[in-house]
Amino acid sequence: MAVITLTDAALDAMLAQDVPYGDLTTDALGIAQRPARIRFAARGAMVVCAGEEAAALFTRVGAVPADVVASGTEVEPGALLLTATGTAGSLHRAWKVAQTLMEYASGIATRARRIVDAAPGTAVACTRKSFPGAKPIAVKAVQAGGATMHRLGLSETLLIFPEHRAFLDRPAADWIADLKRRLPEKRLVVETDSVEDAVMLAEAGADVIQLEKLPPEAAARVVARTRGLAPAPVIAAAGGVDETNAAAYAAAGCAVLVTSAPYFAKPADVKVTLEPV
Repeated sequence: MAVITLTDAALDAMLAQDVPYGDLTTDALGIAQRPARIRFAARGAMVVCAGEEAAALFTRVGAVPADVVASGTEVEPGALLLTATGTAGSLHRAWKVAQTLMEYASGIATRARRIVDAAPGTAVACTRKSFPGAKPIAVKAVQAGGATMHRLGLSETLLIFPEHRAFLDRPAADWIADLKRRLPEKRLVVETDSVEDAVMLAEAGADVIQLEKLPPEAAARVVARTRGLAPAPVIAAAGGVDETNAAAYAAAGCAVLVTSAPYFAKPADVKVTLEPV
């Protein structure tokens, strides 16, 4: 799967946050101009993400990267992820930003891949619940893990939550028909935590029924009771979906597994060696 690339502006902002006015320690030691090499390696098995951005960070400080492992690649412990050569000063400037970016992004990608692998053939879609301000990194990591985005934000998707329905005083069939008439190019997704409500919404014409925290056995009942509709709705499981229950939801007939779990993954561990040439 193709993955996005972070913008130059985003990379510049990362460096500016960490090295706003130079590297006091390296400069004070008088070693900034010494030729040096840096090496990133995987301490454990992982799905690599953001190696391209790590390499770009080194380029932006005047170093020369090489041996970059592409995002989405599964590697074993000890695998070489990236090297770069330059001055000690340039490598120290980009070191921690590049390492930390790869660790967080690879952690998200690795957990996303575990969920994807747990339910082969079933779509895994990640929510918009990433850390505020870090969406481009989160999206890239989700893609690297083999999952897709459920929603990128509020502006492009039509998803009706119970919190929306609390303000509606018309039958579901009426407002569903109205939304489909006014936004015919959008699929209408409605969330519910009830089997009976899910069936009612499906009969009223919802395109996708998103089941919030219903157990797999309840999801299976919704699938069984709605599969005869023409057209039958897509059933999506949401709320607490992760690698431990993905297979059960897939077996229940859910076509989409909606999850935020990858965003809370433990960061991957990248070993760094920085030494004189």
